[in-house]
Amino acid sequence: MDATKKLPAPPPEYVRLHDLDARLEGMIVIHSTALGPGAGGCRLWTYPSIHEVFVDAVRLAEGMSYKNALAGLPFGGAKAVIRQPDAPFDREALLSAFGEAVERLEGRYVTAEDVGTTIADMDVVARHTRHVVGRDRAAGRAGGDPAPWTALGVFHAMRAGSRAALGSELSGKTVAVQGLGQVGSRLCGLLAEAGADLVVADIDVDRTARIARDYGARIASVEDVALFDADVFAPCALGGVITRRVAATMKARLICGAANNQLAEPAIAGVLRQNGVVYVPDYAANAGGIISASAEYLDEDEEAVALRVGRIGMRVAIILEEALRTKTSPALVADRIAEKIMIGMEPPGGI
Repeated sequence: MDATKKLPAPPPEYVRLHDLDARLEGMIVIHSTALGPGAGGCRLWTYPSIHEVFVDAVRLAEGMSYKNALAGLPFGGAKAVIRQPDAPFDREALLSAFGEAVERLEGRYVTAEDVGTTIADMDVVARHTRHVVGRDRAAGRAGGDPAPWTALGVFHAMRAGSRAALGSELSGKTVAVQGLGQVGSRLCGLLAEAGADLVVADIDVDRTARIARDYGARIASVEDVALFDADVFAPCALGGVITRRVAATMKARLICGAANNQLAEPAIAGVLRQNGVVYVPDYAANAGGIISASAEYLDEDEEAVALRVGRIGMRVAIILEEALRTKTSPALVADRIAEKIMIGMEPPGGI
């Protein structure tokens, strides 16, 4: 069974977010600054306790280090996770306090939108710090909503995965999409245009019905969609959906989606390989959003974003080819490449 061996690295930096007046409670985790400032979005979500906030932030920050390294970006990995207060609360006050906390880090962390936050939220944060991206952009410049770039990158990754795992393009293949938010819904549009048959699921019933109507998709429950009789499973909601039970019983031969931390535990990558399921490492597939955000921070144009996002499919193809050659999991192959980049054993331009 595959086991991921982590290379030595400096300890992460943990920053507690706490402001009683603004009702701000959360955590910023800076996992690595080996390649540059820690970059990663700000997640605003409901959590039972601050412990769950911490656990999620640690996992997400680590994932950003690997994602940014593999994508060849001059950034380390970090993440902010805010525990959403019970309603009603002053959203502007909460995000203002968060922006002040980011500014106190003096550029060691660059934030952006993520699950639960928006472009408008980042505009509020930007009143208090310049270390923020994902804002409204000028024509032709990089930035703005990263969701279209994330969806496009996942689509490129899925095409490469389909060729490797299924021996063909996506036309005529059944793709089960879990999560129909800004990224998942856009991915459905790209897949429908490519001729794929869709099965969709989301906790929002009305949204699910609309996507199903727009793209002629079948509807499944959020709980059952991972086990649907499909060629491809695309997790595009929250993480941890690939459990041991799912890995052992799923019918799809390819997993490729936009969600972060899709595997409930790292060892599941080995279970999938043993069961003949090709897993495209999530951070290799979903890098389009951070590619857009980094280009905004570096004041680049959309052409630079399009070029980097276009390389995602090639990068996934290389990872899958190496996994097949070495008879190991794609997750382990991707991790090894990213780790070598972070410690300087590979050039920082990505693959």
